[in-house]
Amino acid sequence: MLLPCPAFFEADMDQAEPSQVSSDIKNVLFIMCDQLRADHLSCYAPGGALKTPNLDRLAAMGVRFDRAYVNSAVCGPSRASYYTGRYPLSHRVTWNRVPHPIDELYLGDYLAQAGRDCYLLGKTHHVPDPAGANARRFEVQPEGAERFWQGGFTAIERYDGHFEMGPDSEYRQYLQAKGYNSERPWEDYVIGSQDAQGQFASGWYMRNANLPARVQAQDSETAYFTQRAMDFITAKGQEPWALHLSFIKPHWPYKAPAPYHDRFGAEDACTPLRAEHERHDAHPVHAAYQQHEESQSFAQDEVWRTIKPVYMGLVQQIDDEVGRLLDMLEQQDRLKDTLIIFSSDHGDLLGDHWLGEKEYFFENAIRVPLIVVDPRASANATRGQSSDAFVECVDVTPTILDALHLPAQEHRVEGRSLIPLLNGQSDWAREYTVASLDYAYREARQILGRGVDECRGLMLRDTDYKYIHWQGYRPQLFDLKQDPDELHDLGADPAHAAVCRRMKEGLLDWHDTLKGRASEGWAAVEDRTNAHERMMNILIGRW
Repeated sequence: MLLPCPAFFEADMDQAEPSQVSSDIKNVLFIMCDQLRADHLSCYAPGGALKTPNLDRLAAMGVRFDRAYVNSAVCGPSRASYYTGRYPLSHRVTWNRVPHPIDELYLGDYLAQAGRDCYLLGKTHHVPDPAGANARRFEVQPEGAERFWQGGFTAIERYDGHFEMGPDSEYRQYLQAKGYNSERPWEDYVIGSQDAQGQFASGWYMRNANLPARVQAQDSETAYFTQRAMDFITAKGQEPWALHLSFIKPHWPYKAPAPYHDRFGAEDACTPLRAEHERHDAHPVHAAYQQHEESQSFAQDEVWRTIKPVYMGLVQQIDDEVGRLLDMLEQQDRLKDTLIIFSSDHGDLLGDHWLGEKEYFFENAIRVPLIVVDPRASANATRGQSSDAFVECVDVTPTILDALHLPAQEHRVEGRSLIPLLNGQSDWAREYTVASLDYAYREARQILGRGVDECRGLMLRDTDYKYIHWQGYRPQLFDLKQDPDELHDLGADPAHAAVCRRMKEGLLDWHDTLKGRASEGWAAVEDRTNAHERMMNILIGRW
């Protein structure tokens, strides 16, 4: 259901509605943040200290999806689902740095089939599978080599932002040319600070988060990649383009440059959603996750009171930089023919439920912002509205293919295009959202004494309930109507056994929709159905 534009959009609507709309889309701008919670955008959570006027402006230009979910709250599998349109159980990238199977195609591969490039600036978390190719004696052809190594993208500059940059990094060279004289400019300046005694303070330690980064704001990661995107779009002129601008922030290390490092204080941050009984009567997997170092840290009030204001500052900087980019698009008359998608690969628990990081199936990890701007006149009726339809990250690739009039790849892609929702069609049939987790790589597995093949979790969330199936353990169940903060686990309550059965059956129904027959399109299946005599001159059972 589409809802009217909230009052806080009204001042922006005149500028948000394009005065010139195109009959078609030439360009695609897919912006992704890393570890951004939906409730840190003021268009999702008005009334707080953090204001995001530029992202609010973007929402006023298109549709804001209030129930958008990732299919795994872990970077690698989530991004693989965004880029393939397939669930982790299908694309098989179940954790970070799991090689991407060579038989899986990305958005960029689909665009390449139509003679278009999908350019990249920033992070993808993609890991190729050369071992898989070598084992089968495959040779990567030169014309497809970059897409193989870069996850379907043509990389203008790839930057995953978790490690010190190599000598060939353009961002490293940029920093050194700007006078950040160090062999480790990322460690020393981008995430490094100076304490009150003049000593170096590493951003890897969260106790130093409130100190400003030694890098200037205009040279920080967010600003640098925004400028690179602006330069790319300017250079393209009237030539069509598709660009994935993938910000590393507000992902840890939680380190912001001045003035963003102290724009907010602890009094501006919301207290984590958690209850004392969650510490003493938790599901075994939840209890194991609470023993992780990041969870032990965020359980301390001092930690979240230090980190949350910096996290808010990083989001504020993203909003400012998105505003700079939108202004340039408007000046160059590109808003009228550019599909814009803004989202995040997952959220950040920031102490919710006594947990740090993401991963677990609680709302602030699994629910993300999703704003889609279709500039065509066909989307005018929904401009500035919000939608409460269940949408998922697997829907982004089919949306882009649909907008560019490219084949839907229905035999492979498991998501669905959002274009009908943007055009005001109300027959959206998805009744729930599904996500998965493979915690085999995490300390929780060791704490629980599980084997590497015994660590699967599946979530099904509908309007009323969230059900979590854990391999080898009882399920979890939350009544989202009565308990929207997910503080009371009903999975062991006999009174809710029927609900658990219904939700588990829903997971089975969902599993039936996965597309394992990915090597042959539907038309080929239709053509070869009962065609043994016609196609191969084979007679079966003839008397």
